[in-house]
Amino acid sequence: MGTTLITMEDSHFAWLLGEAPAPEPNLRLPPGGLETAETIARLRIYAAQLHESDCHGFWMIVDDGEIAGTVGYKHPPGKDHVVEIGYGLAESRRRLGHATRAVAALMAYAHDDPAVSCVVAKTHTDNVPSQKVLEKNGFENLGPYTDPVHGEVILWRLAAE
Repeated sequence: MGTTLITMEDSHFAWLLGEAPAPEPNLRLPPGGLETAETIARLRIYAAQLHESDCHGFWMIVDDGEIAGTVGYKHPPGKDHVVEIGYGLAESRRRLGHATRAVAALMAYAHDDPAVSCVVAKTHTDNVPSQKVLEKNGFENLGPYTDPVHGEVILWRLAAE
């Protein structure tokens, strides 16, 4: 399988939300769709904030023309050069290795990004598949803590240098 990352532009979000035709004729949705409209709208805001900061750290995970999910920075890198990442896959495309390959590709991008020296991620304590994605990509498990928004999560860290 050839998982690739394609930078998400607003035209991609408009297509996913049914506001416009597909910006690229070869792209198609997976069986069952990608995400809820609410989630796509929230991701659109994240991507817009990244673009406004001249940071293009948000991508579609694509396999043979089909969008399997999304991956990206949750915010622009801060003065501390730390960025948090997030990723999600269409339900029909989980447990096929897409997330592992996408995070590896994202880390290659972060490695080449002078604004990033460290990448962190959070997983729910019961989300074992996501924890395995991060383990396979060399992230260090810093242990559980209570996040004010997400509840009990595990914090993960990997130097991007």
